[in-house]
Amino acid sequence: MDVSALLKQLPVATQPAYRQVLQLLLQQIIPLARPLVLGISGAQGSGKSTLAKLLCGLLQQQGISAATVSLDDYYLSQPARQQLAAQVHPLLAQRGVPGTHDIHKALADVQAVLAGQAVALPQFDKAMDDRLANLPKQQLDVLIVEGWCLGVAAEAAEVLAQPVNDFEAAADAKGVWRSYVNQQLAGSYAELWAFLQPLIWLKAPDWSSVCRWRAQQEQQLWLQRGKGMSATELAAFMLPFQRLTQASWQQLPTRANYTIVLNEAQQPLLSPGGCG
Repeated sequence: MDVSALLKQLPVATQPAYRQVLQLLLQQIIPLARPLVLGISGAQGSGKSTLAKLLCGLLQQQGISAATVSLDDYYLSQPARQQLAAQVHPLLAQRGVPGTHDIHKALADVQAVLAGQAVALPQFDKAMDDRLANLPKQQLDVLIVEGWCLGVAAEAAEVLAQPVNDFEAAADAKGVWRSYVNQQLAGSYAELWAFLQPLIWLKAPDWSSVCRWRAQQEQQLWLQRGKGMSATELAAFMLPFQRLTQASWQQLPTRANYTIVLNEAQQPLLSPGGCG
């Protein structure tokens, strides 16, 4: 993995700050007992996958066997989500929220790494909306798991009862969808989060920044593939993610081991989290 090339893909103004953040993180991670599974949490467009690749490449340069996987790679297939939508709520046909992943496979992979066993990590093609073949089995010292809702816990009933936007009020008027998502967070997802030590959180400044950064990602997809979501489609796509993204700002300051604070220009500043 070419770390220098990855760094050069970042905006020029952010590169020195990212180099400093990476150096500080490596100083904390390298002395930790291995094997280990660390998590990178952050809203859409915050740079989770880029940070994961950079850390992975730097660890490999130190002779450490490392790999990355996204929570997105554990998405259920489209037929499986359609079945879930028919059984529970139509909104579960859209991938994204807890309950739309093969969380048992994720748990098994993490536990295998921690037990010193080889793992075949999954891959998911978002353009095809389908799973690809698993990667070949590999023995890992470090597995980096990144995902938009890592570390977020189930919400209290009184919080869950209140829609956070017009989308929830209209499409989930009885709260069935968000209650199901909440149940998943309280169950197997919480089990997975417990294994992610340390947890690094990329803290976006606000919801409007998240939406703007995700729109920039979509523009890149248009350039690379010649297709993607329109601005209207993207705005609607983002709404199911708003509740847990906002919950992360309430919960993760005391749960993350390290917080990378991003300003509106996505320049990072590393600070210890509540568990640091």
